[in-house]
Amino acid sequence: MPDPKEMSGIPRPVDDLPNGAISVRLIRGSLSNNLTGRPVELHIGPKVITVKTDENGRAEFKDFITGTAGAMVKTTADVDGEHLESQEFPAPTRGGIRLMLVATDPNKKAAPKTPDAPAKTGPVEIGDQSRIVMQPREEAVELFYLLDINNSQSVPVHPPTPFTFDLPAGATGSAIMDGSSPQASVKGLHVTVLGPFAPGHTFVQVASELPATDGSIDIAQKLPANLTQLSVIVKKLGDTTLKSPQLKEQREMPADGEVYIAATGGPVTAGQAIELTVDGVPHHSQAPRRVALALAAAVALVGIWFATRPTGDAAAQAADRQRLIARREKLFNELTRLEHDHRSGRADDRRYAPRRDDLVTSLEQIYSALDTHDPGPETAGRAGLTAPLDRLGAS
Repeated sequence: MPDPKEMSGIPRPVDDLPNGAISVRLIRGSLSNNLTGRPVELHIGPKVITVKTDENGRAEFKDFITGTAGAMVKTTADVDGEHLESQEFPAPTRGGIRLMLVATDPNKKAAPKTPDAPAKTGPVEIGDQSRIVMQPREEAVELFYLLDINNSQSVPVHPPTPFTFDLPAGATGSAIMDGSSPQASVKGLHVTVLGPFAPGHTFVQVASELPATDGSIDIAQKLPANLTQLSVIVKKLGDTTLKSPQLKEQREMPADGEVYIAATGGPVTAGQAIELTVDGVPHHSQAPRRVALALAAAVALVGIWFATRPTGDAAAQAADRQRLIARREKLFNELTRLEHDHRSGRADDRRYAPRRDDLVTSLEQIYSALDTHDPGPETAGRAGLTAPLDRLGAS
């Protein structure tokens, strides 16, 4: 059993309480030692609400939420001179929060930990305070693994198999984050945490990024040790959704002016794939670029046709020349609008440069076709395009 003291003050979202309710269980040392009739305080900014624990050691706050949804709150209690305090968390809007405040048992002797003792072979687990966090952005999702590797024994241990795992295929920019154990390293997609693991907790935080050009990503992540509880947090942007057959419950929670999807599931055994799908990632359709490239190819074919066809039909050539001139004017007008939108801040910077290149390429090909058909100083390929572009730049 994990030490209840290590779980003290950690809020846990649940759906078996009324919306907005917070239940605080006050114990001393072990789960079987409830403290009854003790005051527990709920702090909401400067406001403090006090409720005494019942026969089960629980103090429940049910009617405080009016006007405080999303506000940051915390709970406190004092037991025989020992001050207990929870983490600060946002007041729930849907479902409730359960947490424990655990006082020290003076009669319980903790097993002495000897981190300098020789290491032995033994298991570690990934504790229930571990999180998978995802933050969607334009055509990508930032992915974070926040792992709490727990050695519950009193001496250092080497796991039976090395603590290594691979990040999802396609991940880029992988790195170990500040605050992680120096035992952790990453090379490409491969994460390694070297043993031995000291008694207690070893924290490892890994960051990477996954492309989501079609607005969706799928993750199948295997971890090298048992995960006691699957917990996933996803920042919600627009219609972002999270799906997984391994998640039992999820809810939206506001924090710092943002909305997050907080989801939990059961334990996951070592080597079992954690399957997650995030949909609704912001992205742009690739169709306009494909259409522009197709038009450029078509103009190139027209130029080749002009270069190779017989030149005896003057009337047909004149008609073709007029069509090319009309097409040139249309593309140049579109280029002018694109430049004006860019300068006024109305154009998407990431789409501006590729679209401008496509338009300029198409114009060059039209000028080249006009050169082939009826060369003259006003239609000299790139040179013929330079003057209009110079005027555009000065406008």
